Amino acid sequence: MYDPTVARLTYRALLGRRRAAIMFVLPVLLVAIAVAVRAFAGADDQVAADVLGGFAIATMVPLIGVIAGTGAIGPEIDDGSIVYLLSKPVKRPTIIFTKLIVSIAVTMVFSALPTLIAGLILNGNGQQIAVAYTVAALVASIAYSSLFLLLGTVSRHAVVFGLVYALVWEALFGSLVPGARTLSVQQWSLAVAEKIGGTGVITSDVGLPTATILLVAVTVGATWYAGQKLRTLKLAGEE
Repeated sequence: MYDPTVARLTYRALLGRRRAAIMFVLPVLLVAIAVAVRAFAGADDQVAADVLGGFAIATMVPLIGVIAGTGAIGPEIDDGSIVYLLSKPVKRPTIIFTKLIVSIAVTMVFSALPTLIAGLILNGNGQQIAVAYTVAALVASIAYSSLFLLLGTVSRHAVVFGLVYALVWEALFGSLVPGARTLSVQQWSLAVAEKIGGTGVITSDVGLPTATILLVAVTVGATWYAGQKLRTLKLAGEE
């Protein structure tokens, strides 16, 4: 289910100079904010939770997920180079699964690691806040990568749709409409963080059992459907 050649090509596409530079900005900004907040406010558990929840989980992780998830396959479909992969004796689910693994790895490195560093700077992992949000970033990276990889497979406007989901649905509707929070990767990952962090510091509108089921369902469902759409893409190219 994992092809080294596909992985190498995907890593090269995602870690190209321009795309890597964009992904590098957000982690640097998070760490800079953490340093500034710690310098002016000192070590405060609630402030640390607010910064990590409000910027790392709500903004940085989904945006990096959009870049990595859609970038893992979208550009290849747009410029037609995906035909090269489809012409090789590699199963379509293997291509999707390999690209998903690469996307998850890149998203985790650019989001979970900076979250941990920022958390340690903010309050030295008091009440397990740094670890809790790091785990939330890891969990969210998996779901976002699968979701945005699917968008990259089915639409030429995947980045736009990804940004709409991340910034409009989760950030705007998620804060205004209680029911929308149930369909939010952010809230699902916060449910995991809530279980790890100190009591009352981290909260989620979704229970952990529900969040776990939805995380697994979205990851598996999106990955499977992306594989099916890639099969259809080959047939369309032949026609």
